[in-house]
Amino acid sequence: MYAVNYHRASSVADALKLLETGDAKALGGGMTLIPAMKTRLAAPSDLVDLAHIAELKGIKVAGIQVTIGAGATHFEVSSNAEIKKVAPAFSQLASMIGDPHVRYKGTIGGSVANNDPAADYPAALLALGATIVTNAREIAADDFFTGLFETALGAGEIITAVRFDAPEKAGYEKFRNPASRYAITGVFVAKGGSGVRVAVTGAGENGVFRAAELEAALAQHFAPSAVDGVAVSADALMSDIHASAEYRANLVKVMAKRAVAKAG
Repeated sequence: MYAVNYHRASSVADALKLLETGDAKALGGGMTLIPAMKTRLAAPSDLVDLAHIAELKGIKVAGIQVTIGAGATHFEVSSNAEIKKVAPAFSQLASMIGDPHVRYKGTIGGSVANNDPAADYPAALLALGATIVTNAREIAADDFFTGLFETALGAGEIITAVRFDAPEKAGYEKFRNPASRYAITGVFVAKGGSGVRVAVTGAGENGVFRAAELEAALAQHFAPSAVDGVAVSADALMSDIHASAEYRANLVKVMAKRAVAKAG
């Protein structure tokens, strides 16, 4: 590590002011930033800790509308009784993130802002047609995730909450990296008032994406068998030490079938 200035923000306004200091970075749970600093992949001059900001806390369910504060940990999302009742697939997804240490410290806001191409939340938020709320505006998930580790967040913006309507049916399945528990390929399927939406994480060269061909098939018949006749192209999928693009294309279908079966 190296010398760095630590600041504990007391409010969103305080955090925004502190983030103007030098090359400051916001710190949620630190599950990505701290390891990056240890390996010198990131070298901020200042860390602005968001973990103690009351405005970023809390989970609210009103009817079918779910609002989760950006500071909510993965454990809090996975164990919240109201989310389990209206959107069990979302709470189950949170329970599959990393290990207990990651789930108790990592936050939904930090994960969404980081937009790791193999993270779980982006697939869920994209499939659910969620809204990402910042201190300045509201951004549709379709417009928020723009590429590998890239989002629509601008300078002076902090995620304060995510919001979505609970679907009629939803399911999530992922083929995990056995060490990191990140998704080598993960598929979130949601059926609701706007139809069927399917989002894939861990497989795309440009990060999370919607699978239009699977959406069309499942809109006609929401059952695992509907996936059988779909051809998933490997052209825009990534190849790395964990899996080839062709293998990931097959995993997209397999995980989609399992997600639909889980959704019922």
